Amino acid sequence: MNVVLPLGSSVLSLVFAAMVFDQWRQRRQSFQLVWSIGLLWYGISAGMEFLGGALGWNGALYRTWYLIGAFLVPPYLGAGTLYLLNKTRFGYFVAFSVALGGLFSLAATSKYPGSSTGGEIALAAAVIVGLAIAAATAFRREQQANVAMAFLVVATFVVAGLVLTAHVTPVYVDPNTHVPVAAGFPGYLRVSSVPFNAGGGLALLFGALYSAYIYMPKVRALPARLGALAIVVNFFASLPNAARLLVAGKLNSRVPATILIAVGAFIPGLTSSLNRFGVTWSFFLGEFVGLVLIFAGFLVSEEVFRNVRLGATLWSRAPATSSLESEVG
Repeated sequence: MNVVLPLGSSVLSLVFAAMVFDQWRQRRQSFQLVWSIGLLWYGISAGMEFLGGALGWNGALYRTWYLIGAFLVPPYLGAGTLYLLNKTRFGYFVAFSVALGGLFSLAATSKYPGSSTGGEIALAAAVIVGLAIAAATAFRREQQANVAMAFLVVATFVVAGLVLTAHVTPVYVDPNTHVPVAAGFPGYLRVSSVPFNAGGGLALLFGALYSAYIYMPKVRALPARLGALAIVVNFFASLPNAARLLVAGKLNSRVPATILIAVGAFIPGLTSSLNRFGVTWSFFLGEFVGLVLIFAGFLVSEEVFRNVRLGATLWSRAPATSSLESEVG
């Protein structure tokens, strides 16, 4: 399973990335391009796991796996979600998530001796990025995703330099499960990855849930003026009616699609977090199952089938403006 599951994750994510990239070629929507990059990172990271399991781990595989898996996959997928919701105030949530990740970085320094400076720098950087995204959301909402992406591109080069030059102890895998762990990297790198995962992972998860809320028939338990609180309460209040409509075949297909994406984002986030705490047996399984659910959500969406092509046109309809894009405006 340490070979089969990563291979399945790698192949599926690369095919998925190609499909989303093809949609970008048709429609030129920024979120499609950024999502395709995130899925490409996913495929490369899982590919490193496959090679490590099949041929044995070495320093180059290990550094590439950690750089892409720990620092790049979640934030690029999350940035794609922010581009999708660029007409909303979702940037406030992303800003909060990044800053919260900085706080978690500082808290994690107690677990890794010698990482206090790294935690403090990670917190300061996360707060600066969070404030910039929040300011863009407040004053130039259409620029919130561009601001986040600019910071992410710069951070990509910074962390690449740090990972590629760090001293690595050859403790590549859990000796019991042979699943790769981050124990070989210095503590400052381990705590520095937290804002990337928190900001990106939470953006993907809650962005999908927010999209589901937009499409489902709503029960207004609380007035909309209460903002995020109203969205959370009304979302859960609307679920029973949405379930009845789903059974009756009358629910907008984007609701189950985006809920599948949300669950798919949650599972690998959970198993990756467990990996940090020494629970490694579920890591590859969570990675594969999560990707399958996200891919299923992609296929369930009606919008996908209007524009999917695989090289030659196997299934292609005239591009249509996503109702999500129109509703969030």
